[in-house]
Amino acid sequence: MGVKFVPWILFLHLLVILCSYGDQAREFALEDGDNKVSSNIKDIIHHDEHTHAHVMNHIDPSLMVFFTLKDFKAGKRMPIHFPKRDPETSPKLWPKEQADSIPFSLNQLPYLLKLFSFSPNSPQAIAMQSTLSECESKPIKGEIKFCATSYESMLEFTHRIIGLKSDLQSFATLHQTKSSVTFQNYTILDTLMKIEAPKMVACHTMPYPYGIFYCHSQESENRVYRVLLEGDNEDKVEAMVVCHLDTSEWSPSHVSFQVLGVTPGTSSVCHFFPADHLIWVPKMQIHGSLSL
Repeated sequence: MGVKFVPWILFLHLLVILCSYGDQAREFALEDGDNKVSSNIKDIIHHDEHTHAHVMNHIDPSLMVFFTLKDFKAGKRMPIHFPKRDPETSPKLWPKEQADSIPFSLNQLPYLLKLFSFSPNSPQAIAMQSTLSECESKPIKGEIKFCATSYESMLEFTHRIIGLKSDLQSFATLHQTKSSVTFQNYTILDTLMKIEAPKMVACHTMPYPYGIFYCHSQESENRVYRVLLEGDNEDKVEAMVVCHLDTSEWSPSHVSFQVLGVTPGTSSVCHFFPADHLIWVPKMQIHGSLSL
């Protein structure tokens, strides 16, 4: 069975949001047909502009995502990686009835590998095992997490967090221009939208034969922004940003603290979202803003 994973476990273990991640990010890229595979395990590091040259010598620039609220202002120029992943071509969530008919459990992995015709030691098997392990891992203090295997289950979880009667709206990063450049310096041109989000749900794509979203939430002081960025090559991106103002419950070993040189509770942590990840908030909290 030819299955194409276009995942980026950028946020699982490392990135976000509510500090639910550990020490590494994994990126899998599997091609159909000849089954060419690349699998990279990398540290995520971000940096301020004045340390750019030094950091570039030590880490993969494709995983630079962190910054602080004090650096979040019009005219700020920073290196950012935006993977060219089209949500239209990413693995799709199955209908709930179809998804519920197949076990989604680590202890059922041997059965699942046979079902999808993957050998136990294949990169696909490793990716599936990683996804199932992440989905079954314990949440951090104050966090609620769920792996959605269908659009219906994603909505059910989001409504349970934000409110059963709340109208929901989702947001994702939008690329206004098409280019093959994935990493470059971007300048913040404007803030298109600001959302005060004490209740929000972030959903991140996971590597699996069909669409899986790792969704989680933690009530704390968060801000969600849509900002207009322009790359050095004139690429335009309407980028989604989440800023976590309260990091006091985060692990001191969280990679963002190591990158930014701060400690839990002493600084905000902001990060950009890839195009195929989703942010859910109540519609009533959305308003325009020209200031950060």
